Amino acid sequence: MIFVHDLEESTAFYRDLLLMELATRSTSAALLANAGGDQVYLRAIGARGEHPFGSVGTQYAIWTAADQRDLERCEQLLKERSAHVATTTASGLTLVEGRDPNGLAFMVTHPGPDQAARDEIMARVYAW
Repeated sequence: MIFVHDLEESTAFYRDLLLMELATRSTSAALLANAGGDQVYLRAIGARGEHPFGSVGTQYAIWTAADQRDLERCEQLLKERSAHVATTTASGLTLVEGRDPNGLAFMVTHPGPDQAARDEIMARVYAW
């Protein structure tokens, strides 16, 4: 579940980025899903909702792109929306970092852990 300020804007953003379909929606929540069984709930909490950095709780999410081409598509979409923060490659892992319309950090990586074992904590984790 991701709490958001603007449900319409966030639904469009995550739908386009993660290639998900709108499964169902109410006035304050939306469920995005794909054929692979992935799903993301979005819940509108209004413009005054906060997500303080360094507090207990999820600080960012990491998704795995289907392949290198999908990762490049995600990077391009983020750049087009001025939401791209950085792209880095280390130890065979490429990481695209962005911010959603609510300012929340998230990452898209490739390859996934099923294709390339992770034998160390990525340095980016310690930067927050």
